[in-house]
Amino acid sequence: MPPTVFQQVLLIGKYQAPQAQKLLAEIAARLSRAGVEVWVGELTAQHTELPYPVLRSSELAERTAQGGWVAVVLGGDGTMLGAARRLAPLNVPLVGINAGRLGFMTDIADSDWESAIDGLLAGDFEREERAMLTGAVERAGETIFSAIAVNDVVVNRNGASGLVELKVEVDGRFMYVQRADGLIVATPTGSTAYALSAYGPILHPSVDGVVLVPIAPHTLSNRPIVLPGGADIVIEVVTLRDVSVNFDMQSYAELIGGDRIRIRQAPYRCVFLHPPGWSYFSTLRKKLHWHEIPDES
Repeated sequence: MPPTVFQQVLLIGKYQAPQAQKLLAEIAARLSRAGVEVWVGELTAQHTELPYPVLRSSELAERTAQGGWVAVVLGGDGTMLGAARRLAPLNVPLVGINAGRLGFMTDIADSDWESAIDGLLAGDFEREERAMLTGAVERAGETIFSAIAVNDVVVNRNGASGLVELKVEVDGRFMYVQRADGLIVATPTGSTAYALSAYGPILHPSVDGVVLVPIAPHTLSNRPIVLPGGADIVIEVVTLRDVSVNFDMQSYAELIGGDRIRIRQAPYRCVFLHPPGWSYFSTLRKKLHWHEIPDES
């Protein structure tokens, strides 16, 4: 095997998936035989018996600062989202091997992992950068919660409460007061997640934009809108009913009337490495069951 372009690989896995531990062990062994230093993510190590050093969350920044790292993520999109939020700020690229159900972001089939890993180590891959979001909840002028998102930031009602009222400003200018079940602020990556279920548009990952998608709006003329990627978006909670905000459905905060959620594009990007010939449109066809090119024979 030719010399590798990466010196250290961080292995992260959805250990609950069937056969996941066996596959993680096989991937780690192949990487190790290629002369790569294999590390295992902290949570993955807690639920597996892989005989490799553990990279703890508290050590991530220091260990990865010198570069030469890549993360191999075995799982579904949820596993990849969690890994991306931790590693994108550290400029660690990610490779996704699908062991979940949908796999928009983990694009390598588990049956193709060997050729994909060999190609990765030989430098035979396509690099893709995707925008992310940062968000902060402000209450009485103080930041009480902050998080980042690869897919989306969602402000919505809790439980059986009625419609929520959300005042939206873009770049300091009033946009509207939205009465709906909630509001989704999505990246191009997130445009095929919750935003798609709420009838939002699909944005190609290279588009420098964010999309605002109301969830079941009270006024049917309130439609999704695509904003510039550099927009400064502020959502103020007008209603006093139970409201919450979540980031990628994984980080969560309770809100009260008057809270302001400030959302911006992150100063860093998430980097994905794909096998040669990877196509975003092929992913859409497969995952959304679009028609293939008709057979004219």
